[in-house]
Amino acid sequence: MKRTKLKLKQFKLFLLSLCFFTVSFLTFNLLPSFAAAPKHYDELTFPVLPELKLPKYTRFELKNGIRVYLMEDKELPLVGGNALFSTGDRFDPIDKIGLASLTGEVMRTGGTKKHSSDELNQLLERRAAAVETGINATAGSASFSALAEDIEPVFDLFAEVIQQPIFAQEKLDLAKKQEQGGIARRNDNPDEITGREFQKLIYGDRSPYARTLEYKTLANISREDLVSFYQKYFHPKNMILGISGDFDTAKMRSLIEQKFGNWEPSQSAEVSPLPTVSPANQGGIFLVNQPQLSQSYVQMGHLGGLLNSPDYGALDVMNGVLNGFGGRLFNNVRSRQGLAYTVYAAWSAKFDYPGVFVAGGQTRSAATVPFIKAIRAEIDRIRTEAVTPTELAFAKESKINSFIFNFEDPSQTLSRLMRYEYYGYPEDFIFRYRRSIEAATIADVQRVANTYLKPENLVTLVVGNTAAIQPPLSSLGTSVKVQSVDITIPSAT
Repeated sequence: MKRTKLKLKQFKLFLLSLCFFTVSFLTFNLLPSFAAAPKHYDELTFPVLPELKLPKYTRFELKNGIRVYLMEDKELPLVGGNALFSTGDRFDPIDKIGLASLTGEVMRTGGTKKHSSDELNQLLERRAAAVETGINATAGSASFSALAEDIEPVFDLFAEVIQQPIFAQEKLDLAKKQEQGGIARRNDNPDEITGREFQKLIYGDRSPYARTLEYKTLANISREDLVSFYQKYFHPKNMILGISGDFDTAKMRSLIEQKFGNWEPSQSAEVSPLPTVSPANQGGIFLVNQPQLSQSYVQMGHLGGLLNSPDYGALDVMNGVLNGFGGRLFNNVRSRQGLAYTVYAAWSAKFDYPGVFVAGGQTRSAATVPFIKAIRAEIDRIRTEAVTPTELAFAKESKINSFIFNFEDPSQTLSRLMRYEYYGYPEDFIFRYRRSIEAATIADVQRVANTYLKPENLVTLVVGNTAAIQPPLSSLGTSVKVQSVDITIPSAT
């Protein structure tokens, strides 16, 4: 019993000591910080951000016409590279839509003259490396990544894939089967339906910027077509190569000259003229009936413009006033009126062909018409009512404060330099863009909104349940004719 009481007394002394230590710690370490009244957020001051500059890089050309960018980055023992080729699926023949995409895929999966696809995979996996190829709407690409110690064998495989693809028939057959599966499932997602059909309404269903892969066009594509497409566009004079990472510039230049310097394809490079672009519709309301939906997916807009427009900076500030958290659409349409789950608007420009102005979002079926009217009202308001100084400052600061994320790592900067050369933009385009953001005024925003936004030309597409959209879309105007959009997937025959 005495021993138990002694232990209890010792435990109490321990607790008292612990409490004393805690109070002392708070008194001498924490209380001063609590005593100081916290500043309001608008009283905080921050140092001026340092001026952003392009990292040091080297640019040169090989005798066969390949343009090369090299940018050393010793932070990690990694090397990565990307090659751009002047091509794109916009050059697909109308009866062979999907040709470019298949060429880009099977160029890698089909193996080379030296290694089968499986052998390539095994060689790369052993080194935790990768080599990939692809073709999108406006460019072809080939990329690699590797540990710095493995750069020579991996770069050798990269050069091999670019220069010696064999387009194995069995890999083409597999790729076509996978594309067939994608065609069969393309109407499963209402968001994808909205985006796809809206592009058709803006550019036209036969435009290279909106047309759709079908069973019939897929069936028309042969291995010989892939070889022919590759030979037309994959050529040194059509190639820009960029590499960043942990390497020595002189040694990398020597390796590039060794692997690519003697590349001379069997035919001259082809540079096709860009497809012409014109609006397919000047206004109108279109509906894709999906009876299973409990909400409507809405996109509305018209043909837009190019990134190199002198007014793009002011247009992007206009985007900031309309769009995102704190923007007019979010505040008025979503928060105050409660009409939307998501709502957005953007002047979405492109590098070398007109983009679109698009607005839209998702709303419950019964709110579809009020939702469309609310977006129209905000488009009208930004054209007729000057933005406030607070709105202008918020939009500009949001753009400028996020500018630094364009320089997160050297590979990002290198990729941008390559894109600028590819599309014929000046190397300092991103800094010119920033200056145009900084210079934008209230009058500029209203001027570009009046000049570029065309409410009378808005094409409106709704993907939703016709029966549940009440009031109906026809109530949007006395002369409105709602046009039905057929998304039936054509058969292969």
